[in-house]
Amino acid sequence: MTQDKKGVTELDLPMVDPLPEDIQKYFDICDEKLGLVPNVLKAYAFDMEKLRPFMAMYNELMLGESGLSKLEREMIAVVVSSINNCWYCQVAHGAAVRELSGNPQLGEAMVMNWRMADIDDRQHAMLAFSEKVTKASSEVDEHDRQAMRIHGFTDKDIWDIAATVGFFSMSNRMASAVGMHPNDAYHALHR
Repeated sequence: MTQDKKGVTELDLPMVDPLPEDIQKYFDICDEKLGLVPNVLKAYAFDMEKLRPFMAMYNELMLGESGLSKLEREMIAVVVSSINNCWYCQVAHGAAVRELSGNPQLGEAMVMNWRMADIDDRQHAMLAFSEKVTKASSEVDEHDRQAMRIHGFTDKDIWDIAATVGFFSMSNRMASAVGMHPNDAYHALHR
């Protein structure tokens, strides 16, 4: 079913209307830069006390200073979301991987089987670590962190990878639990 017949989630939680000025400005910037307001933001917009920290954490992890490129952070988001079977994030962040890499095949590989992707050894190590943190974080040990260092990741990078995995693990569970629908536009972007 298309979104014009459904809300952004399967819950009846309408956005605050009118939105606070700062949030409306942020949504307008999203629309200008992306051509859409991501449904995840609309979903959280029923409660500003939930939306603001979500946006702050996302912006820090995905747009803030890091030794990880924006593409690498999006690759992590897709791999974690694929493991967690989060439809919303696979679609939305798969589009971001396609855009940032200029390679539609990479976006598809990240969703379906990242191990088949044409990536370098450093990225492979990053995604293998991300997969382990997603599936069995309590089993991560110094050997795993040292393997990351051998591939050139700093301790700050390792933190950023773990934080990105943690954020998307939480976000995946929320999106799946509330039946969040990806924006229809994501499906055709950057192919």
